[in-house]
Amino acid sequence: MPVLSIIACRMFEDELAHVLSNDRELEQLIVVEGRDSFGLLRKLKSENCLHRTAPLDRVPFLLGNGSSSSSGSGSGFMALAKPLLTLPFFRKIHEKMKLKAAHRVTVVVNPLRLGLHDDLDLLKSEVYGKIKEMAAFSDGILIFYCSCGEAFESLEEDFLGFECPLYCLKDGNGEVVADCISAALGGNAAYDEIMYACRGTGALYFTPMWASSWKEMGEERRKSRNLDDNYLKDPRYSRVVKLDTGLSYDPDFNKNVRDFARTFDMEIVEIKGSAELAEKSYRAARKGVIQHTLE
Repeated sequence: MPVLSIIACRMFEDELAHVLSNDRELEQLIVVEGRDSFGLLRKLKSENCLHRTAPLDRVPFLLGNGSSSSSGSGSGFMALAKPLLTLPFFRKIHEKMKLKAAHRVTVVVNPLRLGLHDDLDLLKSEVYGKIKEMAAFSDGILIFYCSCGEAFESLEEDFLGFECPLYCLKDGNGEVVADCISAALGGNAAYDEIMYACRGTGALYFTPMWASSWKEMGEERRKSRNLDDNYLKDPRYSRVVKLDTGLSYDPDFNKNVRDFARTFDMEIVEIKGSAELAEKSYRAARKGVIQHTLE
């Protein structure tokens, strides 16, 4: 059965919980243990989505123990059944079983810490390292990051010819999305339109995860312009855009946005977003590992 691994930014916790809890053909879901997994695990639990947890170095053992094809009894059965596969009837049954098994995907999710964005070289190094490590047990890896400045601008080129297929968050034009706001709006073109509409006025865009994490990000980015108090109190920044993705994992979304707006004396503007881009990217990666397994 195919294994799809996901290396994810914590900013996409909501989208991940959403797509995984709605996948009715999951064979099993494994979340890599760590403090950066707590939020995702809580949201998966709220959706009654069954999962297992394990340190990253233990994941291959879980996959091996959960795979009937790697067990002694499974291998013995196939050895006995092999002569029967020369018969059209049994061969047809075998192909149907193989096809059915291929659609039961195991997903391994590894959420990484938010603070990596402070240093794009560190972010790139960390994600590239996880790709190489997780490729050993994966049939494909979905990178649940955007281009993040220039950190992953050359990711597909850097891994050209890599033995494990990689999948990215892409919009309808086939472009890797610029950041998590672009992903929530449906793609780079939609983001450009919103930015153009807000021209002349500084604006910050908040998804539910951004709204719940801005204080944490502020603590980790004391030397960064992104969430520096003096930078945010610049009168040119007068709007906070509340971007409703339609996902309701955080009951404090409205309060968090109001608190931020009040702290930095900003007007709140509401815009409708969605999780559609995340859904499509997940389905594309899922389909890709199934096809890769059947080849």
